[in-house]
Order: sequence, then structure tokens, then C-alpha cells
Amino acid sequence: MAAEKPAHADPIELTRQLLKISSISGEETEIARFMGRVLESLNYRVELQEVAAGRMNVIATSGKNPQVFFSTHLDTVPPPMPPGEDEDYLYGRGACDAKGILAAQIAAAEQLRAEGETNLGFLLLVDEEVGSIGARAANQHALASSCQYLINGEPTDNKLAIASKGSVRAKLRAEGRASHSAYPEQGESAIEKLLDVLARLREIRWPRDEFLGETTCNIGVIGGGTRTNVIPFEAYADVQIRLVADSEPVKQLLQQAAEGLARLEVLSIVEPVRLMAVEGFEECIVRFTTDIPHLKNWGTPLLLGPGSILEAHSAHERILKTEITRAVGLYAKLARLLLGRARASERNEDRTVARP
Repeated sequence: MAAEKPAHADPIELTRQLLKISSISGEETEIARFMGRVLESLNYRVELQEVAAGRMNVIATSGKNPQVFFSTHLDTVPPPMPPGEDEDYLYGRGACDAKGILAAQIAAAEQLRAEGETNLGFLLLVDEEVGSIGARAANQHALASSCQYLINGEPTDNKLAIASKGSVRAKLRAEGRASHSAYPEQGESAIEKLLDVLARLREIRWPRDEFLGETTCNIGVIGGGTRTNVIPFEAYADVQIRLVADSEPVKQLLQQAAEGLARLEVLSIVEPVRLMAVEGFEECIVRFTTDIPHLKNWGTPLLLGPGSILEAHSAHERILKTEITRAVGLYAKLARLLLGRARASERNEDRTVARP
């Protein structure tokens, strides 16, 4: 009789378990420790790499020379959502971004190990949804040098992404002078200044790229003022630009919009990236950013995952169970091809060294 599959190797059941754990950015401790236990139960060597107080990446290896690593993120956006399920879907915060992805990667790795593959690893990261501090810390880890291919997981509808847009996150701060609202001439409204800046932003003709498409700007957060009977002395807005080309011209356009009215603070920059294509996989280009630009020491990156980005971050986040199951086969197929390439590269290097 065949041995019973461990619960943690069942991607649907593991997704259910992960959805019960809230892991909003900054609150990843519980899910990191849980995944550490899961991987230890599957006989991986596990390290919890602390990157900030109570926040840790999970790095796990199988075999002495892990050449292919599966990677995704542990954190989610707020607010938390209670998990749910029907015949077709699993629901809850992180269902497609990225808990279903993580479960599929675990199951794919177990499939490969059952076939005798050992040179695999996992890189599970905190803070991808905010500033990628987990990826930045992991990039300095000693294991990075052994990794030849990094299979990163984000919701791509099970297509292999061959490029992703970049990002500029920025804060605009306007300053004014408070006064009684009945005598506005005695004050200076920071909110009105900020509104003028935002009006300029909305009129900008951003760069366009034939391959990646349009640059887009999202005014995501606005705040300021204290009461309606006080002229506001401060106001701010957080914006995010999705890049299709080099960030420098975009920074200049932001600075021009702020000129004379607000102070510009650039919070983070991620340049657009072109990614590896592999024959036999359906391809796409994604508009979002990932941890990949911060993991340059971890070999050649690839990007693939079940679920739709249109469901991610939404009030109805969900993932098809069949998509998770299909992703297991796709991840295993991709890793087999990459492991084959890694071995072929090693053989070529050995022949070169041995040649007189």
C-alpha cells in the first residue's frame, strides 16, 4: 500500500492552514515559525534569519549543493480576512498573494525529492509588500552563491513572467501656516498647496515603453489638517509610480510637480526587470514589482505563480484550487529543467578545467 502523503505536502490543506495565520507586514513571526516547523518536519535544514525585531526570513535547504531555490513572501497587506472555502475556491487574505503559491512550491519540491532530486532550497521572505527588507537581508546570505536559479512566486495566472515593471514610492509633504478659518488670509493652507501638486501630477505625460507599456501613477494616501475651523499647516500624499523605464526621468518629473509647493521624499526605487523565458511555458508581462530586484546574488530569477493579481489585495481575495494543483506540476517541471541546466553547466566547467 502506498505511503500516506504528509499533510504539509498536500497544497490545498497547507493553504488552508496558512490562511488561518494572519501575517500582515510587520507581523510575520507566527507564520515564519510555522513554516520553519513545516520544513523541519519534511527534513529540510532550516534557518530563521532575523532581519528586524521579531521578523525573520525562513531559509531551508535539502542536499549539500542547493542549486534551485523556490522563493516567495510570507507577509500580506492589511486588513486580515477570515478564511473561507467553497467547492472551487479558497478565500482569505493571502490566498493568491502568496499563501497558495507557497503551498504549491512545497508540494512541487516534495514531488521532486520523491524522484530523487536533492539540490533544492526555499527562501521565504518578510516585508515584500512594503520595503523588501527581508530580501535585502537575504541577498547577503552565504547560501546565495550556491543558487543558480531562483523561482520566485507571485500571482501570474500560472504563466511565466518574462518582465515586470519597476516602482518609485514617494511622499509629498506640503507646509503652510495655521490660522482661524474665518480669517484665511492670516494663514496658508498646506492642503491647497498639496492639491495643486497633485493636479500637476495628474497632467504629467509619463514615459512609455514599447515592451512594458505605460508608466502609471497612483495617489494612494492623502492626509493633513486638524479641524475644519483651522487653516491646515501640513498635508501629505503618498504616491507610487509603476516604471517601464529608468527611474531618473520619473524622479525629475516628480520634483518638477513638487517645485515651490511641497517637499519630495523618495521612499524606494525598484527598476524594471527583464526575466528568463523557458520554452514550453505560457508567457506574460506583469505590471507589479517583486523581491527579485533585491536578490541579485541569488542566481538567475524566474517568476511564476498560481492566482490572479486582480484578486490580490482585494476584499474578496481568493484562488482556484485547481490553479494551485496545476502550479505544483508547473513548478516541478520548471525546476527539473533548471536542475538539468545546472548539471550541464557543471559538466561543461569540469571538461574545461580538465582540458590540457
